[in-house]
Amino acid sequence: MKDQTTKEQQDRVLLAQLPTPLERLGRLSEVLGAEIWMKRDDLTGFAAGGNKVRKLEYLMHAALAAGADTVLTSGALQSNHARQTAAAAARLGLKSVLVLAEAVPNRSAAYGRGGNLVLDRLVGADIRRVPAGQDAAPVITRTIAALEAEGRKVFVIPVGGSNVTGALGYARAAQELEGQASALGLRPDRIITASGSAGTQAGLVLGTAIPVLGISVSSSAGELSAKVAGLIAEAVQSHGFGDASGRAVQVDDSQVGPGYGQPTAEMIEAVTLLAQLEGIFLDPVYSGKAMAGLIAMARAGQLPGTTVFLHTGGSPALFAYDEIF
Repeated sequence: MKDQTTKEQQDRVLLAQLPTPLERLGRLSEVLGAEIWMKRDDLTGFAAGGNKVRKLEYLMHAALAAGADTVLTSGALQSNHARQTAAAAARLGLKSVLVLAEAVPNRSAAYGRGGNLVLDRLVGADIRRVPAGQDAAPVITRTIAALEAEGRKVFVIPVGGSNVTGALGYARAAQELEGQASALGLRPDRIITASGSAGTQAGLVLGTAIPVLGISVSSSAGELSAKVAGLIAEAVQSHGFGDASGRAVQVDDSQVGPGYGQPTAEMIEAVTLLAQLEGIFLDPVYSGKAMAGLIAMARAGQLPGTTVFLHTGGSPALFAYDEIF
């Protein structure tokens, strides 16, 4: 990766508090009989933390370079990415427009008003809701046209910030993790993380030869693997990540359950276990299901050596699941 400090600062705006800690989960390791460490990207320090700010450092730089005065992104109603995008826009003096789909059925009233939505409103986001069962794409198209008719210069950020530009944030994070592990005399055998829109997992694969396992939160293994591989291939061509071209893409879709954002017994156990053993809050949509996957593998004796779990943040969403926790 072309990763000298001066070039990084030319290619990104500085939003996150980095490096995030790499710490051993001693009590969890004892309970599971496996060596578990955690990369604490819930502690990125911007807008309630989480992984999306690493992507946004590159994406918001691109928005500014394009002369945008407005950023538009989309996602589910409780999107962590939307929350951090709106906050980044506020920090940089840009208007933010969030097209949020009511894509998770059978949730409580808190889901429709609380959690990340409180923070979206607080930073001044213009929120456009897409009712359940409707396609967000036409709403996005109409919204962009209306903004441009007002004279706005709109920069569109994809769902999850998951394009090659956003993935650069996690290529850099992987290098950060490698440096921390080396300083600790640690040799991780694998990294496990939640994987949804594919950008975080793709970035990690670009940045390190440590095997990366993505625990899917929505898609089948085949569908998600194809998305991750596509981003990797594009980055190899456009950004010179030649070493990554032969790396395996690993996805486990056993924790998806009824669907995106839908609780599972395994997720509830994982969130509760981490809180009670380590005082660490996972979220019910991403990190909770990813940790459920890790726990299942550990109990099956499938985690020899050292595992690093990347905590992607998202704890504000806990407050949208008040009927569970």
